[in-house]
Amino acid sequence: MDYKAQSPLAIAEELGQRLKQARLNRDLTQLEVAERAGVSRKTVLNAEKGKTQLEALVAILQALDLTAQLDHFLPPQPPSPLQLAKLQGKQRQRASGQRSSEGSQAKDDQEETPEW
Repeated sequence: MDYKAQSPLAIAEELGQRLKQARLNRDLTQLEVAERAGVSRKTVLNAEKGKTQLEALVAILQALDLTAQLDHFLPPQPPSPLQLAKLQGKQRQRASGQRSSEGSQAKDDQEETPEW
């Protein structure tokens, strides 16, 4: 399926059909999946139509034991080289020159006491 040419609605409906087929392949009713996922049967029905919230979809995938497929669906994204370069710019390059609070307190005490 060419996803670039499809509308978001068409892709969602295709995913819903795949979800339904996965449920049928496991010989489960919508109610059984709903109970396993902790959602209503109507939520399962809507998911199979491609109309559901992300959290409900994940719960249904867990109920159907399909969460291993999530890495294929949306693989983990490594940071881009540009992001890595920005993060490296924040690495400490030199000492700040500030002393610890105890050292600066002792210095402050010396400055307050005049030497006559």
